[in-house]
Amino acid sequence: MGNTNSNIETREYRIERLDKTRLKDLANLHKTVYGSLPEKDYFLKKYNTAFTGTEYIGYIAYNRANIPIAYYGVMPCFIQCNGKIILSAQSGDTMTHPQYRYKGMFVELAEITFNLCRENGILFVFGFPNQNSYHGLVHKLRWKMTENMSRFTVPVNAFPIESLLKHFRWSKWIYKKYIRWALRKYLLLQKGLLNSSIAEGFAGVYRDDQYLQYKTYSHTYVVKIGNAKAWIKIKNGIIIGDLDLADHDFNELIDALKKIARRLGILQISFQVSPGTYLHSLFAKTFKTIPSFPVVFRDLGAGIPLGRVKFTFADIDIF
Repeated sequence: MGNTNSNIETREYRIERLDKTRLKDLANLHKTVYGSLPEKDYFLKKYNTAFTGTEYIGYIAYNRANIPIAYYGVMPCFIQCNGKIILSAQSGDTMTHPQYRYKGMFVELAEITFNLCRENGILFVFGFPNQNSYHGLVHKLRWKMTENMSRFTVPVNAFPIESLLKHFRWSKWIYKKYIRWALRKYLLLQKGLLNSSIAEGFAGVYRDDQYLQYKTYSHTYVVKIGNAKAWIKIKNGIIIGDLDLADHDFNELIDALKKIARRLGILQISFQVSPGTYLHSLFAKTFKTIPSFPVVFRDLGAGIPLGRVKFTFADIDIF
């Protein structure tokens, strides 16, 4: 990275590799871009990917006043494909200060991050870009898009307790306690579910115990309903990350989740999943399909058949 720094010192910004000491700068940039700080220790936990053998794969740009103005990075994980476990990474948390956009920093930071990936043995990168980063990834950085995730929304007729209480800081902790009370007869101690896509024979994110422990940077629940298990997050509704149906009737499961949602004062249940999977077919029989996040890849030498890699919402870093 020394050459990169020396080449850009004459510009209006400099570039530094992400490390533990710079996570506060990342949080401050998040506040500038999105108007709020992430929860305490959110980035500390999210970027603790030591279980993969590598961490802090990304770069921050600073202006001459030492203010963080842009970030691009990836979060290492593993992809299971044809019985092989491949060191990979998910692109996420891309941010640029509003006053410094359209200066080419996104592309520059991404390219040196990909070089860092190669140096650390990461051979495959995937992402789910929003409208702000899609053009840069696909058109400027030569990522391949294979599909759009599909979003399904299940409406729930309930008094909107969740949406009313989320506006008050003092009431959030009360609602969290109420959630655990309402879920008490369904809750399991496990931290997540194995990947339903891999169980079908697709390639996908390898969710072993270490990965599921890592994913606790975000607060989620695993609930058991009959013979089925659901990995869920409660934020602006019930968000399903993945399901283990275990031959349980799908409609009965949805009815049970709707009952839970009504008890929690939640107005909708949502799920996002790759087309072509069994869960996609089940939801599509009853609920309207809405195209959601594009699924994009940058193969750095893994040679994975891209069309065989499938995801559920649990694989996205915001779950």
